[in-house]
Amino acid sequence: MSDTPDNLVRRTPWPQSISRAVVTPLQPSVVYASPDPDTLDAQYEGREHGYTYSREGHPNASVLAAKIDALETGAEGGFVTASGMAAVTATMLGLLDTGDHIIGGDQLYGRSLRMLTQDLPRLGITATLADPTDAAAIEAAITPKTRLILVEVVSNPTLRVADMEAIAEIAKRRGLILVVDNTFTTPRAYRAFEHGADVVIHSVTKLLAGHSDAMLGYVCARSPEHRTAIEGTIVTLGLTPSPYDCWMAERGLMSFHLRYDRAEENAAALADHIAGLQGLRQVLYPGRPDHPDHNRAGALLGPRFGNMVSFVLDGGRAEANALSRAMPNMAFAPTLGDIGTTLSHAASSSHRGLTEEGRAKLGISEGFFRVSVGVEDIELLKAEFTRGFAAL
Repeated sequence: MSDTPDNLVRRTPWPQSISRAVVTPLQPSVVYASPDPDTLDAQYEGREHGYTYSREGHPNASVLAAKIDALETGAEGGFVTASGMAAVTATMLGLLDTGDHIIGGDQLYGRSLRMLTQDLPRLGITATLADPTDAAAIEAAITPKTRLILVEVVSNPTLRVADMEAIAEIAKRRGLILVVDNTFTTPRAYRAFEHGADVVIHSVTKLLAGHSDAMLGYVCARSPEHRTAIEGTIVTLGLTPSPYDCWMAERGLMSFHLRYDRAEENAAALADHIAGLQGLRQVLYPGRPDHPDHNRAGALLGPRFGNMVSFVLDGGRAEANALSRAMPNMAFAPTLGDIGTTLSHAASSSHRGLTEEGRAKLGISEGFFRVSVGVEDIELLKAEFTRGFAAL
C-alpha cells in the first residue's frame, strides 16, 4: 500500500513479531474482514473459526470466557454477556417458551425477582417463588408446566444458604433445568456443575472482575442444545459485552484468588467485630454459629464462607442515614465484590422495587445493611464500623 496521504484511511497491517505480547491485546474492532464469500460461509457454518461481527463474538470475550470456564470446573463454551442481568435474560428467554412455568428462590437479587414476577409474565411465562432453604417448598411449587429452577447458592442480601443438594436431586428426578447463580459464592467456594447444575450464571461485574470498572455477566450451560439456544438469544438481543470491559475484567481476574481469600478472612473478623457493637439487632455471616444456615453452609461450602456480611440495626431509616453518614471513607454504593469494602442498603437499592411488606417478608427492614468486605487492613475496617455505630 502506498503511504501517500490519500491512502491514510486504509487499514495498516498489524506488525508481525517473533515475540508475543505478554498482556492480552485489546481488540475494539466491531467488524472483521474475510477474504471472500466462501470463507465467510465457512465461518458461519462452523467449518472455519473466525470472527465476523462483534455482536456475534470477539476475541476479548473469548479469552475471558475461557478463563471463567477454567474456574468453573465442568464448564465448556461459556459466554460473556453485557451484564449479570443480561446473562439471566439470555438464559430465561433462550430456554423458556410461552406457557412455561419456573420456580425461583424467593430471596433472589431484586432485578431477578422483578424479571420473574413482572417481565416474564407479560410473555406468558409464569413463576412461583419458594424458599430455597426448604427443598420441600421448592418441590411443592412444581407444576406440570414447570421447566426450570433458578436459585442463588447464597441469597442476596440476606445470606441464607440454599439446600443445594436436595434441590439438585429434585431437579434431576423431575427432569427440570437447574440454573445456579453463583455470583456470591464464586467457583472459589462452590463449583455448581459438580453439584448438579445445568446452567451457571455469574455477574462478572462483582467478585470475578473485582474493581467496579467492568460491567459483565457470564453464562454456561452443560447441554450443547442449551448453549446454542442461549447463544442465539445473546446475539439476537444484542447482549454482547464491550471488548474494553472484557479486557479490564481479565486483568481483574488475575488477582481473583488473592482478593477472595483476603476478603473472606476480613469478613469473618469483621462479622465478629460488628456483633459486639451497640445498636445492632442481628449480624448475618454463614461462618458464624448463630447464622440460621451455619451447619448447611459448612457442609456445602466447607470453610469458604465468603466475603459478604449483612447486619440489621435496632432502628430504621434515621439510624441507617446516621450510620452511613458517619462513615464517609466507606463507599456507600449499590454494588459488591469490589477490591475495597462497600456498604449497601437493600431497601433503597437492590430491593427498592419490592413493597415494604414484600421486603419485610424477606427480613429486609430499613435498618438492614449489606457489607461487601474488601482487602483493606482489618483494623481500619473495624475502626470505621465502630465509628459508624457510635453515631447511632
